Amino acid sequence: QVQLVESGGGLVQAGGSLRLSCAASGSIFSINVMTWYRQAPGKQRQYVAGITRDSNTAYADSVKGRFTISRDNARKMVYLQMNNLKPEDTAVYTCNANVVKHPSDPGSMYWGQGTQVTVSS
Repeated sequence: QVQLVESGGGLVQAGGSLRLSCAASGSIFSINVMTWYRQAPGKQRQYVAGITRDSNTAYADSVKGRFTISRDNARKMVYLQMNNLKPEDTAVYTCNANVVKHPSDPGSMYWGQGTQVTVSS
């Protein structure tokens, strides 16, 4: 079984920073793309940022220049450094990973439970 566990959420004032972490564990051979999503109350889930195994990154326009995604392949971790936070960043942030369990496995998507980020004005 594969588990993704997020941490690092909390309450912060506008302009502040938070660093989210997501740890993968279980039967893992390798991890392909790792991605952060967020969902605010009453809104659809939104793509935030993604990172390939080789650390190529992509960001939603709304977070470019403020958020940085990174990963540690040895530790099976993905991070999201969030700076200059705005009230509209308030959401539950969830990580997603494409996990390969053995060399011939094409990979499957797994999701964490999410961590709440609240930005006060």
